[in-house]
Amino acid sequence: MLPTTATAASAPPPPPAAGPASSPGEPHAALLLTLGYMRLRELLACARACRGLREAVAGDPLLWLRLVVEPPLSHRITDEALLALTDRAQGRLRSLHLLGCPRVSDAGLLRIVERNPDVTELFVPRCTGLTADGLVKIIHFLHGHKGNLSRVRLHGICKMTNHHLDVIKSLVCRGSQQQDAQALYYNHRVHEVLNTDDGRPIDVDVCPLCRNVRLVFDCTRKNCREVKDGRSRCRGCFFCVARCETCGGCIDLEELGESGLACSDFLCMDCWLKLPKCCTCNRPYCERHSNLKENLSASGEFTCQECTAFATSLKSLGEGY
Repeated sequence: MLPTTATAASAPPPPPAAGPASSPGEPHAALLLTLGYMRLRELLACARACRGLREAVAGDPLLWLRLVVEPPLSHRITDEALLALTDRAQGRLRSLHLLGCPRVSDAGLLRIVERNPDVTELFVPRCTGLTADGLVKIIHFLHGHKGNLSRVRLHGICKMTNHHLDVIKSLVCRGSQQQDAQALYYNHRVHEVLNTDDGRPIDVDVCPLCRNVRLVFDCTRKNCREVKDGRSRCRGCFFCVARCETCGGCIDLEELGESGLACSDFLCMDCWLKLPKCCTCNRPYCERHSNLKENLSASGEFTCQECTAFATSLKSLGEGY
């Protein structure tokens, strides 16, 4: 007998209507939306996952309007490879950041800007394959065709002279010259990451002390900034003025001798006093090299690498007798 709540003639409810089946191997639409947020290395790896992603990465010029080549790809990129990547922008490249690419040449970069004359940002710090004369020619070409170039980064380009810098300043977009007086304060990211990403049109300047074209840093100390002529004596490049790794302030010779570190960087006395010291030599590590501490205890006591190596050598000598 059937229960009273059911009848023999009633059919089971029809299944819900299924949407269009996706083809096997097709990337999900949500994954395609993330492509615009990926770095170059991640984008190239994604393109190797399947044919759908490869076509999406190579066929969308919007993904290539801003190209940033950074380590570890920097040392592998060549003129031909860079030209192939920039061609994906279909002549609409706006920003080109080459961070320490030694295999890129003047001729290769000129070919790229000739195909992309609308470039507004050209960052080539530490690209040792480029020359000052070649960059002047490239910037001159961009100025003559569109005149939209507003920001350049030239730190680490060899044999850059005052004449080169004056020519480049005259060619860079006039609307950005009002920012020339913007201060630049030292930190290890500016000096090592190779990308001084601020609002200034040109990153380098003539050092008032050595007269070389380099990154010129202003002092963060209040008494140095409040000088009457607006330019403190400690304004200069990294090679002329020792600066604190933490605060970016200038360090005089007497202070430099009293604030020794277990690493190769410099600290002012105020920042030196705030850091924990090696329990053997009483020298601290700066924040950037704090991962080098050895025998770190729960209370924060540690031994620097130099003291650890010295103790190990003494122990091995003792065992030899």
